[in-house]
Amino acid sequence: MKISDNLEKNVKTIQDSYGNSGDLVTRTITIKNKKIAYIYLASVSSDDKISNFLMKNISSFVKENSLNLFKDLFKRLENTIYNSNLSTSKTKEDIVYKLSSGFACIFVDGYDEAITIETRMQLDRGVTESSSEAVIRGPKDSFTENHNINLGLIRKRVKDENLWFKDIRIGRRTKTKVSIGYINDIVNKKNVKIIEERLSKIDVDGVLDSGYIREFLTNKSNNSLPNMISTERPDLVSGALLEGKIVILVENSPFALILPGLLIDFLHNPEDYYQKPINISLTRILRFIGFILTIITPGFYIAVTTWNQEVIPNELLISLSIQKSGVPFPTALELILMIAIFEILREADTRMPNNTGAAISIVGALILGEAAVSAGIVSPIVIIVVAFTSISGLLYTDIDFINGIRWWRLIFIFFSTILGFIGLIIAFLIFVVKLCSIEYLNIPYMVPSAPLYPKMLKDSIIRFSKLRQKTRAPYLTKNETRMEEYK
Repeated sequence: MKISDNLEKNVKTIQDSYGNSGDLVTRTITIKNKKIAYIYLASVSSDDKISNFLMKNISSFVKENSLNLFKDLFKRLENTIYNSNLSTSKTKEDIVYKLSSGFACIFVDGYDEAITIETRMQLDRGVTESSSEAVIRGPKDSFTENHNINLGLIRKRVKDENLWFKDIRIGRRTKTKVSIGYINDIVNKKNVKIIEERLSKIDVDGVLDSGYIREFLTNKSNNSLPNMISTERPDLVSGALLEGKIVILVENSPFALILPGLLIDFLHNPEDYYQKPINISLTRILRFIGFILTIITPGFYIAVTTWNQEVIPNELLISLSIQKSGVPFPTALELILMIAIFEILREADTRMPNNTGAAISIVGALILGEAAVSAGIVSPIVIIVVAFTSISGLLYTDIDFINGIRWWRLIFIFFSTILGFIGLIIAFLIFVVKLCSIEYLNIPYMVPSAPLYPKMLKDSIIRFSKLRQKTRAPYLTKNETRMEEYK
């Protein structure tokens, strides 16, 4: 809706729009028989900026007695306040959006447009170390809730004019700014277009975090494992951009989304590229083994102790039988019970304050486990299996990936309980087929293994030297040259 050339009517419209909210400040002054009003929200705007800069400039106009037209005031502010975002608006919707974003709006009686000048208050925290991804070696900075700071943390690493950000405003009420980032001469333009179309179709009341838009970007996928990476680390985002991936940054969210997220990406860590390849290769092998073991270990234990006891050596079978004696529950129920207790403890440890979370973990892991064995509710070997399974699942930082592993762990337990080793094999085949059938942005989830890209295996489970990784992944970009011949 266009604003009027009547100052009082415009002020009344803005006040009614905000319901005469207590933090809406309006003031009207008269200069040479011309009324001027400025409006701002005290909760998001800085009173000091308005008093020290904006009002001093308007007051100087009174002394100079030189204000004649709307454009005179705009020119005056433009020439004296250099470091603020200054523009004009002609619609109520644009003025309301800017007021809520920390702008002050100036109306001049007789003109049907307003001057908007940024007077934003600093409401976010500074750049700190990531709280969700531990950093042992590498940059310590992380994203914050400030959108411009997040863009700056990327731009200071990738100083390239081809690093582009496209902004989309999402949310009928929050009008949240969402930025799509990519390197223009590397990224696949078709994928950028697909993401833009999906984001433009989102019609919700509000977007408060990057997690709000994940479901809209996954195209109703029923896969429990994530196909995009959520991270606080700008170095990981910068590396992904250089590989030809797309990044999504959401205003007021410290987490960026990297698209697409492949299975191999969740087994990697940004710090892998800051250390020697031979050492990191061993670490990656351990992560891969941990990924397999955390899924199949409970099902394997059920299969060998319930259905296929002939594969266990007699001495070990006798020991397991002695431990099992006196326990009233089936093996599967023991495992599910202890896994459920561990997950509850892990969730409590995550949600509780730091000064009490450690105490809960110690009480739960030591006292509760020991008490359960002493009471004859579970056998000691079950505690070992559950502890080994759970610790293996903590090798990864992405919470969605960890939660996705839970479902497959239960599926393996279900099939092993019913069919033993045959069920375990069936569950494994279902698992592999499911992973191979997943695609995102027309890229298979299992690349570079399935389909096979031999050149890309140099940075999969085994990490080769950077000198041997001269090309980017062909399934991400057509600009495959990463580095020239090094002599």
